[in-house]
Amino acid sequence: MERWTKLRQRQRNALPPEGPLALIADGPKGPVIHDLNEAAREAGIRRGARAVDMRALCPALHFEQADPAGDKVALEKLALWARRWCPWSIAEGRSGLLLDTTGSDHLWGGEAAMLADMEARFKMLGYGCRLAIAPTIGAAHAFSYYGESHTLCTDPAADLAPLPVASLRLEPDTILLLHRLGLRRIGDLMAVPRLHLTRRFSRSELAANPLLRLDQALGRTDEPLDAPEEALPFHAQKSLAEPIVDPMNHLPDLFRQLCALLQEAGHGARRVRLTVYRTDGEIGRIEAATAAPTRDPAHMASLFRERVEHLDPGFGFDVIALEALAAHTMNTVQTDLTAPSDDSLDLPRLIDRLTNRFGDATIYCPLPYESHVPERARRNAPPLAKKPKDEMSEPFAAQRPLRLLDPAEEVRVLYAVPEGPPAQFVWRRRPHRIARHQGPERIAPEWWRDRAGTRLRDYYRVEDTTGRRFWLYREGLHGDGRGGEPRWFLHGLFA
Repeated sequence: MERWTKLRQRQRNALPPEGPLALIADGPKGPVIHDLNEAAREAGIRRGARAVDMRALCPALHFEQADPAGDKVALEKLALWARRWCPWSIAEGRSGLLLDTTGSDHLWGGEAAMLADMEARFKMLGYGCRLAIAPTIGAAHAFSYYGESHTLCTDPAADLAPLPVASLRLEPDTILLLHRLGLRRIGDLMAVPRLHLTRRFSRSELAANPLLRLDQALGRTDEPLDAPEEALPFHAQKSLAEPIVDPMNHLPDLFRQLCALLQEAGHGARRVRLTVYRTDGEIGRIEAATAAPTRDPAHMASLFRERVEHLDPGFGFDVIALEALAAHTMNTVQTDLTAPSDDSLDLPRLIDRLTNRFGDATIYCPLPYESHVPERARRNAPPLAKKPKDEMSEPFAAQRPLRLLDPAEEVRVLYAVPEGPPAQFVWRRRPHRIARHQGPERIAPEWWRDRAGTRLRDYYRVEDTTGRRFWLYREGLHGDGRGGEPRWFLHGLFA
């Protein structure tokens, strides 16, 4: 009813006059009452009854057409939305939600605070709710439908006793039979010897067996919550009539379907997963990531062409599925009126091919970082990462070599003055005589990050007699009280 009211208001359609209102849906013998407002409930209208019978009972009753399919879809979306409180939730019945909050209540300040937050958020959405927390699904259902709202059940055996037997999720015929036997409350049912109930209901189905339902509510029988995974919005799947061992011939059509879904939503895929289902029940998966959002079927297929060979076909695949695990907004841009191709896509596609062949860690983009220590002044970011606005100035960056050794390698140095530049150094068993130098550039430790006793550095840009240029630094000073004699290191090579 609340969803129907919200839709009418969103569509700016006039609401019916105040009074008894019922939503009707198709039933086996004509329209039946699907939902009703408070005025209709006070007039004696019952959910599930025939519309003609209720009109005879209340001539002022106003009917509107219900949308059961839309209500079901909305409830499933609401179940996924409710996972803000816990990782598992499902839609239950026509208007209920089941949430497994085990281990999640402390994140909200306790169970009472979590119930208050739930009520406030549902109210913001325009929905009223009856809330209950209990150790079992059956007890939580009973209190939310037949007990008081905001119930915190700690002892199901004692708290369920005053509730009616209808709260045990039983069929109407079973409830009627229990009433004829004088069992109207759950406490009455618990007082009956189990042997008598077993003889009467041992062959009944779950919804018609009050003993099994009672055991579920009291926690004697496990009733796990089977919460489905959230469906990905961009998914393409193909079922094959006969098993195959090479899915590559079917991939172009699947990629076109996936890209059509992305195109319709204005998105591009950043990570795509190919899943193949074997006839023996085994599942194989491979994934490929892209440097930039894409919805080009040919480019996506090229990323999987070489990796499909690593899938073990077994006795063959009979189902192939493609999913866009990550998708970003992608605008359609026309760069030229005459040329349909976009040269700006060449670099991302090249990066995708290299990454697909050599691995994710081999292709990266060095970006400046706010630190005056050379080895910390750069971070390896994903390809095509945007540069920060406060990146280091070009003159300062030009003074640093493009290639840094990680870690810096210690060298043996000859110098005329202890505090002066070196005259010669030996690196990797090869001597280099220095023809000219520039420096020093003193770099002090970062006291908020380095450990106590870290020594300062004096950097020199030097050139040997063969024209090669190096970046050397002296770690420490004579008599600085932070160690022995200064040590020299080669940190970088200039181009």
